Amino acid sequence: MKKKNAVFSWGPFLKSLCAIAIPVAMQNLLTTTGSMVDTIMVKPLGEDTVGALGLCAQYSSLMFSCYWGFVGGGMLFMSQYYGAKDEKGLERSYGMTMFFLLSVALLFGTMAIFCPEMIMKLYTNKAGHQAIGVQYLHIVGYAYVFQVISMGMSILLRTTGHATIPLIASIVSVSTNIFLNWVLIGGHLGAPAFGIKGAAMATVAAGMMNVLVIIILSAAIRYRLLFRIRKHFAWSRASIRNYLHKCFPIICNELLVGIGFMIINITLGRQPEHIINAVSVFRIIEGLIIGFFAGFSNASSILVGTCVGEGQPRVAFERAKRLIYLCSGVIATVEIILFALRRPILTTMSLSGQSYAAGVNLLLIYFIAAVFRMGNWMQNDTYRVSGDTIFGTVLEISFQYAMVIPCMLLAAFNFHAPYWVVFLCCYVDEPIRYVLMQCHFYSAKWIKPVTDVGKKALEAFLKERKGEASAQ
Repeated sequence: MKKKNAVFSWGPFLKSLCAIAIPVAMQNLLTTTGSMVDTIMVKPLGEDTVGALGLCAQYSSLMFSCYWGFVGGGMLFMSQYYGAKDEKGLERSYGMTMFFLLSVALLFGTMAIFCPEMIMKLYTNKAGHQAIGVQYLHIVGYAYVFQVISMGMSILLRTTGHATIPLIASIVSVSTNIFLNWVLIGGHLGAPAFGIKGAAMATVAAGMMNVLVIIILSAAIRYRLLFRIRKHFAWSRASIRNYLHKCFPIICNELLVGIGFMIINITLGRQPEHIINAVSVFRIIEGLIIGFFAGFSNASSILVGTCVGEGQPRVAFERAKRLIYLCSGVIATVEIILFALRRPILTTMSLSGQSYAAGVNLLLIYFIAAVFRMGNWMQNDTYRVSGDTIFGTVLEISFQYAMVIPCMLLAAFNFHAPYWVVFLCCYVDEPIRYVLMQCHFYSAKWIKPVTDVGKKALEAFLKERKGEASAQ
């Protein structure tokens, strides 16, 4: 026991956590708050406009699922190479991550710009929601490239200890979005009233501003890693193979989970109009929680991945153990606060009557399930950045397609269950997966370094743990 305490120190741990995780969590929270503000500012255009905006956000979420595999892979390599002080590996990993992120963004942006009707018909059979969503998607598709560029640059900056730059860029971006929403949606300062199109234009401008501010601030502090473009693309076949080998399970996980999530949204999109509107508002609030937590989780896991890469597996294990339970406590606190404020939040976002009642029920179900859901998320982020990209992937995909989706489809279309039962089916697997994820965590089999120094240290750590287990 003394040995473990000697390895782990709370002071440096909490200091590092505050320096990395809090700015990232605040950045994600700001971005999601911008989406919430969009919803509030289109409220005068009607409840159906709010619902259509939520459906468009679900398409953006599908894009997020498709590129998040490369974000996870990028974090794995960048954090471990940074821990091992390998700049070439770090720059090479950043270049590959950015290339694949842009490929996904171009695909989804092209679909949104040229095929918005097909997208909206997929997500809902309500003609009114379709017509409004088409106007928004046709413009907002141009924002996707800027969003992923800022995402890629932010990962590099966070990993190397410059998390405040993306945070400042997000503040400027969200402020730009809010101001231009006010100008363009309702028509102020002499501008025409573009309505929902104005919200899309503001999102594009905010994305451009985000990228611009990151570049300016990085240049101001002479952050050379971001501007060594030739070195970003100094790839070898072996490096690409290694990168894709680690990324492939994460890509499969995010893509298949994203498709499963799309099936869930399509199912909910066949509910009555007031349920669709309630779900759309709920998704924005869910995004607020996920935005805060995902930033906290991703940044926190970097602290673990850095230790794995620099050859300190025991410190990585001890950090991860504390992060998992700390994150669960943080998310529970956030949920209690949001549920206490449910009335002003839901009414401000245009829900009333039946829509409001449905929104409250959705929040209640989600807030109970989310403690398990976010615990699973945190553990999976930890496994991925430590080199184990398979266990969490297999577990999540298996449960989603063998349990969640069948239960939901049966409830919706065979048994014609109430909407809240259908919604509850989305989370039936979370407690079971949480138990299995905990068992895997304490086995320590998720520590799989990609650096030479990490691999050498792992052998000694596993022998040490085996000896501790025999002694017990």
